[in-house]
Amino acid sequence: MNYSNLVYLVPLFPLIGFLINGLMRNSLSKSLIAIIGSGSILASFVVSLLVFFEVKQPGFTAVTVHLFDFINVAAFKIPFAFQVDQLSCLFLLIITGVGFLIHLYSTAYMNEEQPNHYARYFAYLNLFVFSMLLLVLGANYLIMFIGWEGVGLCSYLLIGYWFKNNNYNYAARKAFVMNRIGDLGFLLGIFWILSKTGTLTYGEVFANTTAFTATDITGITLLLFVGAAGKSAQIPLYTWLPDAMAGPTPVSALIHAATMVTAGIYMIVRSNVLYSMAPTTQGIIAVIGLATAFLAATIAIKQNDIKKVLAYSTVSQLGYMFLALGVGSYTGAVFHVMTHAFFKALLFLGAGSVIHAMHHEQDIRVMGGLKKYMPITHITFLLACLAIAGIPPFSGFFSKDEILASAFAHNKILWVVGVIVAGMTAFYMFRLYAMTFLGKFRGTREQEHHLHESPSAITIPLIILAVLSVVGGFVGIPAVFAENAHWLEHFLSPIIIKNNKALHHLDHSTEYMLMGASVGLALIAILYAWIRFSKRPEIAEAEGASKFLANKWYVDELYDNVIAKPLLGLATFFKNIIEKSGIDAAVNGVGKGINYAGRQIRLVQSGQVGNYILLMVLSMVLMILLIFYGHNLTPILKWFY
Repeated sequence: MNYSNLVYLVPLFPLIGFLINGLMRNSLSKSLIAIIGSGSILASFVVSLLVFFEVKQPGFTAVTVHLFDFINVAAFKIPFAFQVDQLSCLFLLIITGVGFLIHLYSTAYMNEEQPNHYARYFAYLNLFVFSMLLLVLGANYLIMFIGWEGVGLCSYLLIGYWFKNNNYNYAARKAFVMNRIGDLGFLLGIFWILSKTGTLTYGEVFANTTAFTATDITGITLLLFVGAAGKSAQIPLYTWLPDAMAGPTPVSALIHAATMVTAGIYMIVRSNVLYSMAPTTQGIIAVIGLATAFLAATIAIKQNDIKKVLAYSTVSQLGYMFLALGVGSYTGAVFHVMTHAFFKALLFLGAGSVIHAMHHEQDIRVMGGLKKYMPITHITFLLACLAIAGIPPFSGFFSKDEILASAFAHNKILWVVGVIVAGMTAFYMFRLYAMTFLGKFRGTREQEHHLHESPSAITIPLIILAVLSVVGGFVGIPAVFAENAHWLEHFLSPIIIKNNKALHHLDHSTEYMLMGASVGLALIAILYAWIRFSKRPEIAEAEGASKFLANKWYVDELYDNVIAKPLLGLATFFKNIIEKSGIDAAVNGVGKGINYAGRQIRLVQSGQVGNYILLMVLSMVLMILLIFYGHNLTPILKWFY
């Protein structure tokens, strides 16, 4: 059976879950809400698995499932169609697999919510997954853009889920607005492609690259990258993502691991044919990606909110992925998307388990010693930290090593900065681990009395993700360990152009040296953080450079002073001077003038007979004068006319 023809069921199940939970939220029980919300994603995962096993068969060629014509005019036709190939089915597994675990986790984590809000939460979550599935399955840029906008909407709804908190509403609005900035660039890039080729279907666009000049390619790829920078939180559009932790912790896991932030990576990898023709754009992507990775890592070092550390970690890891894209290692970027989905989902869900046990406390300075109270959360969190730190044989080691090796082959300076960021990653993650799980408990007696391991609905997803974080990297074993063992590279080869030949020219001794340098630096950072923060956790207020990093390089303040406040001032000027004193005053002045004239003319109608007789006599005198002496008044009358 051709399961690829059933791929429409993958997004359909979450859409049905969204409709049922959303429309019937006031009449369903919590258990039924959880079953519908989680079961719909599980059903999608099962279909995705069937599709994957078909796609991985030798000789498989991409399948387009046409549902209907979305736009059909004389100039062009854009179908509503899904494309089933190696790249899309891999993302289907990540989205539905990790997404299901997050839904399962949510059934326990959000259990304190009222039934109608519980249903609203799962409806939004299902809609989020549906939108992301639409994004990766679309056979053309327009369907991708529909899903692209859908995840932007859902992020707004879920970040501001607790809408009675104005700070959360502000964070949701910030995410929405910053993503719209990026989306404008993406949309302009789509229009440019359509104007040059008359189509937006991937296969037709990539087969007709001769229609583009060098300027077209550079312009289109830069505009598409602006969209990717907004969605995947790169400089200068990254500040929304750390604030996205305002939503429930499972939402943070979904945004940071399985859905929204990977959209930009997917779009560029899907468009790798165009980007391989745009070396200028690739150089810009590499520099911005590495700058973002470095900036976010320095900020994460001094954050004390457990979720903010992980949020800036996500921004930094996304920077690594863009570095890979910039140096042409598209497989490396997808590889890191996959491994990052495993360990970052695990880290956020582990953080949620800690927050759940600490009664919503998120400050790691009042934690410590949780190892003995929460053994499952502790060991799974530790495994995730080892994975993100790039310690072999955990998954992060293989994907990060591939990116660093590609950077080294492309430009040695990129590699040096990348290794420094890897060392900082290991440091801030084990600072977080040590201050949370090691040493003595620094919270209140009341908190300590209620410390306990989380329920199985929370710990089971942690265990599954921990296993994936440990073994997930073996799908991309580098050639230095075994020839032709990089299964992922072989699997994606029909989709991705190999233009990074220099990587394959690195000799084994160089690759061992690169691995040794990054792992050695990471181990030193881990050892220092372990000793320093398990015995003397920092609780003093940050000063000097530490305060600068703790305040996130004051980027938000810079944006407020340079962009937000001037725009608000300009808006106030237009509101008060141009609109109220100008346009409104002119329009209202006409009305006021007529009103005033009416009030004055009505005085003639006084109701006094004597006044009426006087006016009648004066009128008669005037008429007589006009009759007998009108010819003498002609010059005067002409003047009036």
